[in-house]
Amino acid sequence: MDFSYSARTEEMRQKLLTFMDAHVHPRIRQHHEEIHAGKFPVSFMEDLKALAKEEGLWNMFLPHLKDGEPGTPLSNLEYAPLAEIMGRVPWSAEVFNCNAPDTGNMELLHMFATPDQRAQWLMPLLNGEIRSAFAMTEPDVASSDATNITTMMRREGDEYVINGRKWFISNACHPNTTVFIVMGKTDVNADPHKQQSMIIVPKDTPGLEIVRNPTVLNHHAPEGHAEILFTNVRVPVSNLLGEEGSGFALAQARLGPGRIHHCMRSIGAAELALELMVERAQERKTFGKYLADQGVVREWIARSRIEIEQVRLLVLKAAWMIDNVGAKAARKEISMIKVVAPTLHTTVVDRAIQLFGAMGLTPDTPLADHYTWGRALRFADGPDEVHLQSIAKLELRESNMGNSATYLTSPKR
Repeated sequence: MDFSYSARTEEMRQKLLTFMDAHVHPRIRQHHEEIHAGKFPVSFMEDLKALAKEEGLWNMFLPHLKDGEPGTPLSNLEYAPLAEIMGRVPWSAEVFNCNAPDTGNMELLHMFATPDQRAQWLMPLLNGEIRSAFAMTEPDVASSDATNITTMMRREGDEYVINGRKWFISNACHPNTTVFIVMGKTDVNADPHKQQSMIIVPKDTPGLEIVRNPTVLNHHAPEGHAEILFTNVRVPVSNLLGEEGSGFALAQARLGPGRIHHCMRSIGAAELALELMVERAQERKTFGKYLADQGVVREWIARSRIEIEQVRLLVLKAAWMIDNVGAKAARKEISMIKVVAPTLHTTVVDRAIQLFGAMGLTPDTPLADHYTWGRALRFADGPDEVHLQSIAKLELRESNMGNSATYLTSPKR
């Protein structure tokens, strides 16, 4: 395995860094001010998207883009360092049409959509003309186990009738969101992993109600992490994504590369926090000494650098494996990064907050926002505990397939 950046990756990194410096970083304050003034979407987003598209910094997460589809196709390993750069400014991924949950939805549509579905939904998403949401999790069941989902999708003639309640549905409140991919049960008598299906539901379909947009650690996200009610929502059978009963498999296909994106963005957030920590430590004095001269601060800096490098290598390995052997073969590595990256995210940001003191809790630094989302990532796409169970099961299974170790058995004397 070679994780050094290829010439192509380095070229894209430099282009992205230049774009961020020229167009994104100067807008950070304006973005904050407009959001807090209730202006959303922000006034400059479409202009930045147009610029990014012109420069080829567009849809970089889809390795198998076809001729005529807009974007720059990169492998997961090539895209990973670009996602890290975007992670430094949480809203910047939208500028490049690389923002969740649209990325995962585009991946699903790219793999499984019919020609009509591609024309109606995929192409507008690839062009950045609309946005989307993915409705899987529910408030009344532990949705990390998708077999628990209770939303029902009953077929009546040429329609499916959907009834259920979803929540923490990211992007649901974005004004440009026009379509949901909804996961529910079409056959409760089938095998537990064949009961679920995914159906495309336009946002303006009668019976689809956004009940509320709860805050996350008291942080308001205007795009929403909404609670949604589906009451006798009717959509044509042609809106089924893939085959009936394939919903669980589709969800797994969607989550593999998406976890790479989330984890690399977390590394970007941790890198930013470490940079701020180092800068603060060298300019702030306490008890007559710079913070950088305090042993505990030096330890925080050192541990942060070690942990970032460790996690980055593991994420790049997972990306390499998805590219070379597929997400199924990389499932243990994907679970591993999903545990360690959010923990890294919050650990390093928390150290930086401690170093900044009260200022670290305010909007005067980006640390509070980064911490909030890092904490949410510990259960988004599956809680740590589920991934730890998966890792242990795979480790035990691999051990049973090999030869038993004899190192603990001493020879008789």
